[in-house]
Amino acid sequence: EHRGRTGSGVLLCRKWLSGRMELGACRIAFEKDGVYLHTSAKRHPDQDSVIPGVIRIIEKGADALLQWTPIEESSEAAQISFTKKDTVGCQADEEIFDPGYEPDWAVISTVGTQSRVQEETNVASGPKSPVPRSQWAFTLHLSELKSIRKSKPGLGWSYLIFITKDGISIQALHFHRGGTKALLKALCKYVILAISPKDSRLYLVYTHDSYALTHSFDELQLFDDSSPNLVSRFLQDPYAATFGGFSKVTNFFRGALHHEDGTPQLGHGDPGTGNVEDETGFEMITCQARLAERPSVQRETPVTEQEWEQHLDPDGRVTDPAGLRRRVFAGGLSMSLRKEAWKYLLGYYAWENSAEENKAQVRRKTDEYFRMKLQWKSVSEEQERRNSLLRGYRSLIDRDVSRTDRNNKFYEGSENPGLVLLNDVLMTYCMYNFDLGYVQGMSDLLSPILYITQNEVDAFWCFCGFMELVHRNFEESQESMKRQLAQLTLLLRVLDPPLCDFLDSKESGTLCFCFRWILIWFKREFAFSEILQLWEALWTGLPCPNFHLLVACGILDAERQALMNSGFGFNEILKHINELTMKMSVEDILCRAEAIYRQLAATPDLPRNVQELLGLSEGKSPSPSTDTASSPQPLSPSQAQEMELTDSVSPSQPDSSIEILPTEEGTTSQSLSP
Repeated sequence: EHRGRTGSGVLLCRKWLSGRMELGACRIAFEKDGVYLHTSAKRHPDQDSVIPGVIRIIEKGADALLQWTPIEESSEAAQISFTKKDTVGCQADEEIFDPGYEPDWAVISTVGTQSRVQEETNVASGPKSPVPRSQWAFTLHLSELKSIRKSKPGLGWSYLIFITKDGISIQALHFHRGGTKALLKALCKYVILAISPKDSRLYLVYTHDSYALTHSFDELQLFDDSSPNLVSRFLQDPYAATFGGFSKVTNFFRGALHHEDGTPQLGHGDPGTGNVEDETGFEMITCQARLAERPSVQRETPVTEQEWEQHLDPDGRVTDPAGLRRRVFAGGLSMSLRKEAWKYLLGYYAWENSAEENKAQVRRKTDEYFRMKLQWKSVSEEQERRNSLLRGYRSLIDRDVSRTDRNNKFYEGSENPGLVLLNDVLMTYCMYNFDLGYVQGMSDLLSPILYITQNEVDAFWCFCGFMELVHRNFEESQESMKRQLAQLTLLLRVLDPPLCDFLDSKESGTLCFCFRWILIWFKREFAFSEILQLWEALWTGLPCPNFHLLVACGILDAERQALMNSGFGFNEILKHINELTMKMSVEDILCRAEAIYRQLAATPDLPRNVQELLGLSEGKSPSPSTDTASSPQPLSPSQAQEMELTDSVSPSQPDSSIEILPTEEGTTSQSLSP
């Protein structure tokens, strides 16, 4: 088959030779189909609005070329249409894709008289005819490449934008069948890809020579401007030369730093192998830490009332709050003790208060609660007709309360007083926190607390303590949810790169299926009795900040083989995660999560951002060393620091039952309420 290339002025002959596709004197080192070029940002009936094609890396002597060519047009097709990812045995409806381009990466220029980009002639004036697909093809030398911009993580297809040294942005290429990481990994054989210090989604491209290496150091700002002979210093004494900036360099440099004979090695391996899969894992931000051995962890017996009383002095003060919290984390609480102990864990009672001081606290808080309750109780129907916000809260709360834990005897029946208390506490919280009000999912957090306390006032103030930990999960911007999903991705990347690569290949690398886990702290994932044990362990703030993210890692670790050996696609992964509900053991997951923490804590070269995330960095302790006051332990949802690697995440919009399902557009939901 012959294909003409107007941009390079050569005719390449493609043929099969020894099981490997050749292009005349050229060799195809990488090829990926299902790579679409979207020529329009809006729905358009023109058949060329979405053009399927193939992207290749071609070796031509000492040069390497990047080429994208469209698939031949079909005279029978009136328009390009395709299906989104189908579930097994189900055929999805065909539709025209709307990529929804973002202003920050919209193509600036796609046609120009550049030496390496496809040159095309202008269409003569008059009625416009369809543009030939071949006009969008391009071939460029990798040495002409300046940078590569990747897409934001989300539920849509991944894309890459190639930018030349002449400032030309090639039209975005969308990988409908995955493969962005495979392509970038293959490119690492020919060029150096370095994360931009100013834009985490931009990879700077450098060739394998000393000038480019020096220039890359300048761009990454690893050294002072006055530092002489940067390359020599870097290769001779890497640790002293790079200090804290080493983590900004790609894994490519690690082979150069640790080569046994001390000779600089500027490649991943033998350039002639052409085996992309044998290369090191695609982690272009920090070098992969050598993890310590994961220990075995066993749960202890629950804290009993007798043991609890041994920690109280004659006045009823807790004598060793830190030790008692450690026991609660390690073994949980006996059922009869929870009603009292949860008040301490959630900040309703202060650890240092005597029994009499706690009683006085209850009297004050009772008065405060009923004053707030009276505010909404005293609103007349006429007033409420003019208060759309209050009407909205009442309607949403009524709907959610009517379906919250109805299989639990405490909430059974249509006239159950437990439902009335659930409703009243949530309505009063709207008066307590005007800015947040009520958001879907809060009833799930209150239900176990009310079940344990069996008291409206106690339940309210314990719920307020819980919301201090997780209230940012329910904010309209969802910035906290995005950040936590990005942090979870960071942890999983360090713990299990192969699992991350697998999820990435299935367009599930954003971990959107973990959205519900984090939003309501696994409330829908475990049996009601087990969620009590999980929450009281998380409320201790031990063994580290953000332990709930390690719980999520524990679940993924437990399901690793089921996910990777099943051949699941995007929809099947979501379905499998949904079906884990009520099938997991909280004891097993807590043991896994604690073992993961101990493993990471024992890892000497753990990346700095992971250390900060888990409170392991210098000057910080994994858990508070002093007694707390009247507020709960500050866990991650409200206190976690911004991480360097926090690409925006577009979680799926949960429906009224917070069911995780694929979304149509993959856009970020703006509100958790319907």
